[in-house]
Amino acid sequence: MRIGVVVHGPHIVDSGYALKIIKLLQGYGEVKARLGGTMGRTAVHDAHLENIIDISSKRLPSASVDKFHDEGYDVLFLINYGKSSITGHGFGYKVFKRSRTKTALIQIERPGEADGSVIPWRKSLRPLAREIASKMELKLVLPSRIIKEIFHEGTDCGHQQGSKTYRKLVGVAPDENIFLNGIVVGKSTSDEVILVSENGTLTGIIGGEIKPHGVEKLGNIDLNEAVVKTGLLRRSNVIPRIIESSSNNSKMNISFLNHAAEDVYLLKNADYVVTVGDDTTLVAADILYRFNVPIIGITDGDLDQVVENGFKTSGSMIIELESGWDDIVGEKIFFELFKGKQTLEIDDIENFKREILHIINNTAAKYYIKQTLDS
Repeated sequence: MRIGVVVHGPHIVDSGYALKIIKLLQGYGEVKARLGGTMGRTAVHDAHLENIIDISSKRLPSASVDKFHDEGYDVLFLINYGKSSITGHGFGYKVFKRSRTKTALIQIERPGEADGSVIPWRKSLRPLAREIASKMELKLVLPSRIIKEIFHEGTDCGHQQGSKTYRKLVGVAPDENIFLNGIVVGKSTSDEVILVSENGTLTGIIGGEIKPHGVEKLGNIDLNEAVVKTGLLRRSNVIPRIIESSSNNSKMNISFLNHAAEDVYLLKNADYVVTVGDDTTLVAADILYRFNVPIIGITDGDLDQVVENGFKTSGSMIIELESGWDDIVGEKIFFELFKGKQTLEIDDIENFKREILHIINNTAAKYYIKQTLDS
């Protein structure tokens, strides 16, 4: 039997259960695992599992499910470790619903918890799911129960009213970040949160506070199809795995990044990365730390905690501007120094930093260098 495993999220990896499940399934046949989603990639890297879990491509979980189906795999497993069983079940339902193939899928959810479960998303898979649940000492939960949770208890369900779309979230605690498609768009103030969009624009958060700057970066969305996360992107305390750079070029390659949801891993071979925005700077710095890549962060102090601990490579510099100036200055840097391109070559990094400060000094923005980590 050919078994495909879609690994979602960092916690299933950080907890050690991703590897345990893969080893268990190897007793049933040939197993191939690949990541679905983006934040788990750093966890796979830190755990030295990139030769076991394929992280070479960036795909949504449903796209990873469909790819396994198209490759002729007999049964697929979606493994996840959500904040709660109700959020995990809602996630699995959405993955199955969004998959094009509606293939033979079994979900393993929160395996280290008392409410951990195994869900056969097709009836024919119940015997195998029951056997796996028994071996892992987890509960077997049928899709009918999950659908009842979703549509009768309001789990992550949406409805339309005129030009407005409402999407209710569950498993949210007060004072948690709310991410839409990788961008922080607000913060919860309640454990009952409803997102509201009108004509494709997020316009309100019932039970939360909206972050206009994040909404501006987000642009138009389909609220029902958007990827929503709450809380921390990675909630484990981890020891980062650092790979030393082997570049011997006389010139330095500098990259530009203004959106944390973009594929930061494509920049791992850069010598420096200029990041624009507080959350983008924090996420990019944390990932690039693993590859010994320093950043020059253009921020405005509007920082949300998106990971438990953030790391920065030696040689990094954080410039904090007045509120609202980070995007303006970032755009100037992009067009005046990068000439509208994503990368450029330079001879001297200190001279490049001075050029950035010169651009800022030619604006009306006040700033201070918040943090310089000497190389």
